[in-house]
Amino acid sequence: MLLTNPFSEIATTIPPVFMQAFVIIMILSVIISTLLDMAHKKNAKYFFINLKKSKEASKRKVSASKKTSIIVKTVASDIMTTSELGVGQRRVAHLLGMYGSIIFWITSFMMIFFYSSPSIITPNFLTILWHLGALMTCLGGYWFWFFLRVDVSAEGHSWSRIIRADLFVLSLVTASTFALIWSYFQYSGLTIISSLFLILFVLSNIVLFGGVYWSKFAHMFYKPGAALQKNLSEEDGSRDWLPEPSSKPKKFGLGIKRESARHY
Repeated sequence: MLLTNPFSEIATTIPPVFMQAFVIIMILSVIISTLLDMAHKKNAKYFFINLKKSKEASKRKVSASKKTSIIVKTVASDIMTTSELGVGQRRVAHLLGMYGSIIFWITSFMMIFFYSSPSIITPNFLTILWHLGALMTCLGGYWFWFFLRVDVSAEGHSWSRIIRADLFVLSLVTASTFALIWSYFQYSGLTIISSLFLILFVLSNIVLFGGVYWSKFAHMFYKPGAALQKNLSEEDGSRDWLPEPSSKPKKFGLGIKRESARHY
């Protein structure tokens, strides 16, 4: 199973050109939906206005070399390793889901565009990475869904409570889940069942990439810009008009040690 390219297996019934067209449509859907989301929420306008105000409120000039250093540090820390989440389960689950999805999407693209023909042998490392990426996405996504969601752990809601904000994580996890199940049944030779999960896999991807406008998918493009602006504002002293950190130790009193804040 791990060494099988499921896309080349179905190429006899679904021509590779249709699979490639589907991928292109999904990419265009993400781009168009993100632009519509930016136009609706005026994110780009907000960032430019905020950047202009930050420059006016800056207390010191940041050199080009320092800006480059901040950009590199932001990419390496805030984006690549999500350091803002601190040390703990939430960060691990997020990294598993993030890198699992990236691996899954890249390998899917490569297998569909370069190795979907039955006459072309797919490298073993590519099929292994495809399955591994899907597994990582499932592990990180289900870990987050059942154990780490804020409204569940802090507000006492049931894990089965679904709101529009959950559209992204649910479609992301179900797409990877259906991909793995489809691959298994296809490898087992159960054509009817594998066809069912192929349809579910396609539908979940349509929801994932076609629902960008209504989900949190577009936040992936906003967060890097927000993190960079925050780090630059701290360096030039504007600090988004927030006060300087206090040099005094935090004093919360003994009450904070008495019990966890879990009153629903």
